Amino acid sequence: MAAPYFSVVIPTYKRLPMLLRVLDALEGQQAAPELEVIVIDDGSGDDTADVMQTRRAKHYALTFQSQPNSGPGRARNRGVELATGRYILFIGDDTVPEPGFLAQHARSHGDAGDDPHLACLGYTGWPAGERVTAFMDYINDFGLQFGYKLIRDGEIVPFNFFYTSNISIDRQLLGLEPFDTTFPAAAWEDIELAFRLDALGLKIRYNAQAVTRHYHPMTVDSFARRQYTVGRSGAIFYRKHPELAGFLGVHELETRTLANDRHLAHLRRRARLGERFRLLATNRVFETLMREHYLRGLRDGLAAVASTESGKTSG
Repeated sequence: MAAPYFSVVIPTYKRLPMLLRVLDALEGQQAAPELEVIVIDDGSGDDTADVMQTRRAKHYALTFQSQPNSGPGRARNRGVELATGRYILFIGDDTVPEPGFLAQHARSHGDAGDDPHLACLGYTGWPAGERVTAFMDYINDFGLQFGYKLIRDGEIVPFNFFYTSNISIDRQLLGLEPFDTTFPAAAWEDIELAFRLDALGLKIRYNAQAVTRHYHPMTVDSFARRQYTVGRSGAIFYRKHPELAGFLGVHELETRTLANDRHLAHLRRRARLGERFRLLATNRVFETLMREHYLRGLRDGLAAVASTESGKTSG
């Protein structure tokens, strides 16, 4: 039997109802090439394993495995190990593909002559019919979560647009251990991989017609907590690649004073108002508040890394 064109790899953690919607959407793909789907449960501890063991798929081969909770990077690595397709296509357990999703990824690779160094980035947007705030639009469009308003359909984009919610890449290029599993949270591990692959000649082409819909609403408060975590992981990224100090904000942290608690509270109030009322929303407030949380996480992460390294030296 010929190997499939795509191996769709989906890490999942405690999102069974949405995962089933993702799998149903893959069943409904139009003009799709041969594919297999590999789901890795990252220790959900709920009904995911029981339901998936009995799940049947009509239009693709389905593989399911569970692992102890150890993060999406390790789950994706396991999925890649099990894959047999020409291309790995990473999506999330909360990103539901539209019907032409797979055909568009295949078109991008075909148009490039199946260049093994070309990855295809698709568009991940909010679902139609769901409430979307000005803040959610901002983080999707201008680089905090995604940055789709910063790029154009068809262009080659930088390594920091390697979004594992919707990207396909040659399986052989990924290698045997694609994601660095020392990152403790789902933050920077995908961009760090892309930075390494960039040195090997990786090119990422954006196809805005390869669409998934992201069923994961964000609030100002929940995303601020996420940005703090991203900052802490940024410290790990910096220790691995100190040449990216400017990109990661290390130089900014060294040359500016962070907002005091009173100013931070003022920014939070203004951002929450913009979240409730679009007429009061300003991207500058959203950006400033989230940057403050990111830099605090980066500061604390750098201190923690330095403390760990000092302890190893003294030991």
